[in-house]
This record gives sequence, C-alpha cells and structure tokens, in this order.
Amino acid sequence: MTVSPLDHPVLAALLGDEETVRQFSSEVEMAAMLSFEFALAEAEAEEGVIEADVAATIAAALASFVPDLEALRRSVARDGVIVPELVRQLREAVGTPASDSLHFGATSQDVIDTALILRLVSVLQRLDDLLVEMVAKLAGLELEFGSRRLMGRTRMQAAIPITVADRIQAWREPLERHRKRLETLRPALLVVQFGGAAGTLDKLGTKAAAVRARLAARLGLGDAPQWHSQRDRLADFANLLSLITGSLGKFGQDVALMAQDGDEIVLSAGGGSSAMPHKQNPVAAEVLVTLARFNATQLAGMHQALLHEQERSGAAWTLEWLLLPQMAVAAAASLRLAGELAAQIDSIGVLADR
Repeated sequence: MTVSPLDHPVLAALLGDEETVRQFSSEVEMAAMLSFEFALAEAEAEEGVIEADVAATIAAALASFVPDLEALRRSVARDGVIVPELVRQLREAVGTPASDSLHFGATSQDVIDTALILRLVSVLQRLDDLLVEMVAKLAGLELEFGSRRLMGRTRMQAAIPITVADRIQAWREPLERHRKRLETLRPALLVVQFGGAAGTLDKLGTKAAAVRARLAARLGLGDAPQWHSQRDRLADFANLLSLITGSLGKFGQDVALMAQDGDEIVLSAGGGSSAMPHKQNPVAAEVLVTLARFNATQLAGMHQALLHEQERSGAAWTLEWLLLPQMAVAAAASLRLAGELAAQIDSIGVLADR
C-alpha cells in the first residue's frame, strides 16, 4: 500500500480520480511553476523592469529546460521548498547576464502558491463538470421514478409515505447549491500570489501593482494583493470540498439503507464477496460514506493551516500540502462514484397501484 490510497496503483480505481490526481503530479506542478517564471519575466519586461531581450532569453531557456530532479529532491530536504534549487538551475540554464533578471522580485511562496492556483483552475472545472453530470442523472431518476411511493423514515424509523421525488430532491438540491457556491468561490480563489520577500514587493517599487496585474493577466488569473499568510481562500475551497463529499455521502448512505431493506431499490451491479458469491455489496454507496467522513476529518486540518505566524509560516504551509490535494481528489472521486451509482439504479420505489 502507498501512503495515500487515492493514487495507489490499484486502490485508486475505487478511491481516486485520475484527472484530478494528475493536477497534483510533479510534472504538472513543474509546468505551472515554469509558467509563473515565464509570465513574470514577460510582465516585468512590459513594465520596463527588465529589458525585452532579457525576457526573450529567459523565455527561450524555460522552453527547453529539463530539471535535475535528484538535485531538487536533495534541496527540498535542506530548504523545505523546491524553489531555491529550481531557480538556481533555471539561472544556470538562462546564463549571464539575463540570469539576474529571472525570478526578480519574487519569492518561493509566490511560485508555489500561484502554481497551485493554476492547477486548481482545472480541478474546479472537473468538479463543476461532474456536478452537472450528477445533477442531470438525479433529475433523470426523478423523472422516471419520481411518482412512485416510498416509506419516509425519520430517525431510522418508518414515518409516513413519501414519493421517490421527495427523496431524490434531498439528494439533488444540495448539489445544485454546491455549483452556485463553486461559481461564487471561483473568482475569489483563482487569483495570483505575488508578494516578494515579505509581501511588500519591495524590489519593484512603484511598478509593483502594475507588474502584478500584468502577471495575473498573462496567467489567466485574477489580480489580488498578496495573501502569503491569509489562507482563508484555500480554507473556503476545502470547506466546499467537504460539503460536496458530505452531500454525496448522504446519497450513498441512503442507497445502502434502501438496498438493505430489499424492496425499495434495485441496483444493476454490486461488489462481489470472496466468501458469499450470492452477494452484491453496495460498494460505491459505502465508499461515498467513507470519503464524506474523510474530507470532514481533513477539513479541521485545513482550518489549523489558517494559523500562519507573522508574514509567512513554513509549518502551516506544509500542512496544506498534505491535506488539500487529498481533499480535492476525494471530492472528485465522490462525484465520479456517485454518478456510477446513480447509473446502477434500475428501479426505485413502489408503483402507486400496488
């Protein structure tokens, strides 16, 4: 077993989401960091901070750059971040005198945080696409089976008759609200991070704001003041991830209970048992409950990561690296599994004339 089952070569088929996992790979992260350095050089050239030919030299070197991964690995153990060694390698590739203008005015956190946000652009789109698909599948089930009867249950006990539509609406409506939350979050989250050594962009003087705006535009991100130690954007995102998995966990738990009851739902497929071949275990439904509980647990850690001392924290920042990628993958995996589970529902409820 690997450290995380979410990208395990076998378990990821159950617990992971390949497209989202890819956004947190070292290859995609490296590409995003190089995009930051390229865009920064171009932005600074446009504002006259560095010469245009210098920016062109930097761009050419970045286009063909191949990192020394082993040196990066050794340096992280020493420096705690990849960027000092990466910048050293990049400056060597650029050569003098242009190398002095590479990374000018930036700090390690600018590179890493902006590279994260660049990758979250794709992650948010993946989540939105999956939410749209899931809402549509639930709407289809409601259209097909919504008029059928179910026994409504409160506190795990039979209450009064309801319709299938009543229960499906309780699954679907939170997902529709999560789409709206995601749309509201998008412009606040997808912003550049550029603050320099201590957040003041001191090396850029009066051109700081203009360079930052050009940098953001070149990267396709929103412009915003530095947020080195202000992590509420990422905590808000983590909260949404937990809300998504929580709502899908409720869907999974309901389906598992209905399958246990025996006559309320018919599923076309289930997981096999090594000891009892006759069984069809509601695997997807169970995993939705698991992932909901997993993200709820990780969310507390993301709130702990809000505690950045003074202008930058190494400890809180590193905690984010451990938690946020797993939460994002868990949310995407939950949406993928929920869609598969919805497609397995062949029948739900009891015909009204029975």
